[in-house]
Amino acid sequence: MTSLADHPINGRWPAADPTVLQLYSFPTPNGVKASIMLEEIGIPYEAHKVTLAEADVKSPEFLALNPNNKIPAIFDPNGPDGKSVQLFESGAILIYLAEKSGKFLPTDPVKRIEVLQWLMFQIGGVGPMFGQLGFFYKLAGAEIEDQRPVERYLGETKRLLGVIEKQLEGQDWISGDYSIADIAIAPWLRVFDHYGSKEELEWDSYPNCVAYLARFMARPAVQRGVNIPARDET
Repeated sequence: MTSLADHPINGRWPAADPTVLQLYSFPTPNGVKASIMLEEIGIPYEAHKVTLAEADVKSPEFLALNPNNKIPAIFDPNGPDGKSVQLFESGAILIYLAEKSGKFLPTDPVKRIEVLQWLMFQIGGVGPMFGQLGFFYKLAGAEIEDQRPVERYLGETKRLLGVIEKQLEGQDWISGDYSIADIAIAPWLRVFDHYGSKEELEWDSYPNCVAYLARFMARPAVQRGVNIPARDET
């Protein structure tokens, strides 16, 4: 069992209170999954800003916590059986925090697997496809003259929005009550403002998605979590 005091991550991002859970993240769609969940369940934690710059995510200290050099990651000194837990991958963090708190993941076996199904839908589809859309539509990939990547990811994003739109018909949340599936999916619906792609995607033609995102953003824990750790924090 590794203590936080002995972990390399604490040398670069020192904890003010090493007895509470430590979050190492940046407010991207994947990053805010962890911060929103922590705000929702209300356990004590500290947030450390780890930017997407290689100097941060590829530093030896961060790689000691996450060898895949992606945010978010956590160190929990109060894991199962009193053991410390270090964890990366946003989906795994959501499941861990749900089980730790007993919140936002049903105990009924059928309802539980349905929520996990939609969590995997986000991890395997929504995140990668929406992220590639951003790269080829707005970010560095937008400089590529060949339009086939843009067409590919616009098409996939529309298809996935259609899946979400249909699933939300007649219900407020993705799978029964509000759950980690919503905490995973809804932050990705915010990216189209940043990408400037709402018109191209015909965003208003997905009214269930529009209303769903508004419901999600109205939650106080979400409003706090989407800016943790703050981008402008020094």
